[in-house]
Amino acid sequence: MAAGESSFKLILGSSSMARQRILTEMGYEFTIMTADIDEKSIRKEKPEELVTALAEAKADAIMSRLQNTGMLDKDALTTLLITADTVVVYKGMIREKPCNEEEAREFIKGYSGGHAAVVGSVLVTNLRTGASKGGWESAEVYFHDIPEEVIDSLIDEGIPFKVAGGLMLEHPLTLPFVEAVIGASDTVMGLSKSLTEKLIQEALLQQGSPPGAPNVS
Repeated sequence: MAAGESSFKLILGSSSMARQRILTEMGYEFTIMTADIDEKSIRKEKPEELVTALAEAKADAIMSRLQNTGMLDKDALTTLLITADTVVVYKGMIREKPCNEEEAREFIKGYSGGHAAVVGSVLVTNLRTGASKGGWESAEVYFHDIPEEVIDSLIDEGIPFKVAGGLMLEHPLTLPFVEAVIGASDTVMGLSKSLTEKLIQEALLQQGSPPGAPNVS
């Protein structure tokens, strides 16, 4: 059910164009807030634990800002906050956004003729009750050989620096070299539609403590 047909509002806690597009495709209207946290300060060994912790940290940061501005008190409607995070796992190593051109080139060359896993979390927080519902999904992406000139063009456009693992599956330069995706392509793009819809419904139903003391499960 789209937000315009229901009695709740949505906030997407992300500046990702892909996540905004996916949520729009799901039929929802939403506002956007960004967390602006230091993601590198949060470290976990397992990718699913890392993306979960980062989604929780983003939610905490946005909730704190909303409470400080008094915005939570002004709205009579139930408001749901969606936060998410994605990492790429290549040969057992977690990859986030590449730091420089050398790292970006190394990342993409590694995918050429090979494969990588993508792990993505979603957390939906009911700002009225403080209750949160979260989960994660994964997908595998297999690639044909990626020509050197395509890698050069991607880096020249700055594409790899915007996404986890330097991997933007839906980009016109990348897409022709994707051999197969095992799992949901929207998970690879940053927001699983099925998981997000499930968590939205669960967050609406779940009772929790007042905002400020979220019950994360």
